[in-house]
Amino acid sequence: MASICQGKSSWPELLGVDGKCAVSTIERENPLVEAIIVSEGSSIIENFRCDRVWVWVDKDDIVYIVPVIG
Repeated sequence: MASICQGKSSWPELLGVDGKCAVSTIERENPLVEAIIVSEGSSIIENFRCDRVWVWVDKDDIVYIVPVIG
């Protein structure tokens, strides 16, 4: 589904990176999206949006799921 969105849509290289650093990288590489940090175990709205990337972080603020547009 991300293929309908403009710009880079997936950031597998950010696995294991600090969440704030990941947000900066995502927003720099695709200025059309807002990257939002989400703590492990949190609930999110599940609608698809081309202007949003959830950045899932663990208790140490490390990205543990590949960030993708959605």
